[in-house]
Amino acid sequence: MMLKPSIDKLLDRVNSKYSLVILASKRAHELDAGSKPTLESFESVKSVGQALEEIEAETVINDPHPEIKRARIKLQEDERKNQEELKTKELETRIRKEQKI
Repeated sequence: MMLKPSIDKLLDRVNSKYSLVILASKRAHELDAGSKPTLESFESVKSVGQALEEIEAETVINDPHPEIKRARIKLQEDERKNQEELKTKELETRIRKEQKI
């Protein structure tokens, strides 16, 4: 039985129970995957409880434009891949030059 944070306080932060469940679920998955917590300490030891505590503290919010967030994340991922490919090509070029010497 969960007593804290109360559902009433959480619903003041999020506009519906359904949005609350989705937000808490996504944040709990992020925490389980190793994402940095937004609070220094938690009362709960479980990731779902920690996610709800973060929502109550308003350190995690429901993104009003998830499609923009997805596009931004994809661009960041593409940029990271491009940087890795560039480093690999530079390394291969250096190796070829050293082998010719």
